[in-house]
Amino acid sequence: MTIYLVRHGETPLNAARVMQPPDTPLSERGSAQALAVAERLRSVPLAGILSSDLRRAYDTARPIAEARGLTIQPTALLHERNFGDLRGKSYDNLGFNPFEMQDAPPGGESIPDFLARVAKAFDQAIRLRDSLKGPLAIVSHGLVIKAIMAHHARLPEGIEVPERVANTSVTVFSDRAPHEITLLNCATHLDGKLAEDGSSLSGG
Repeated sequence: MTIYLVRHGETPLNAARVMQPPDTPLSERGSAQALAVAERLRSVPLAGILSSDLRRAYDTARPIAEARGLTIQPTALLHERNFGDLRGKSYDNLGFNPFEMQDAPPGGESIPDFLARVAKAFDQAIRLRDSLKGPLAIVSHGLVIKAIMAHHARLPEGIEVPERVANTSVTVFSDRAPHEITLLNCATHLDGKLAEDGSSLSGG
């Protein structure tokens, strides 16, 4: 069986290159992207959906769930890395790349703590998939998805973790170790303006 890993749709702060607070909603484009990825996955016999309970991820998961008649299982383990007091600030005004910080920003989460949490989320997802009779969809955030790619799934030989995970991109991997990735960061369901993304960094 397979697991479908989906990043949330675009948000206004995502496009404006601002560190996102937890309650950031989808933009109009992001909502359209969510509908597009739901349509892409309509033919997939999904048996469950596990989603970050942050608004931008949950609202991306909602049309996927509605298309399949499923109930979303929310979890805080799939939250984006907590950047604490940096949230709400522009990337460009920080003077450094916040995504490369090993230590915790004030009120936030260090990379080791973040990776430990993602490991728990991955274990939760594998256990949930094992309890289902079909594929599982996971809806989460850019840094979470990159952490799964880097530490829990196996990329095709010669392929590296992408610099940026596209909004509503789909990554597919096996639920069995070594969790081979068969589709990586694919957003072919987005056309024209829906494919535009103002975020040049990888978080969100």
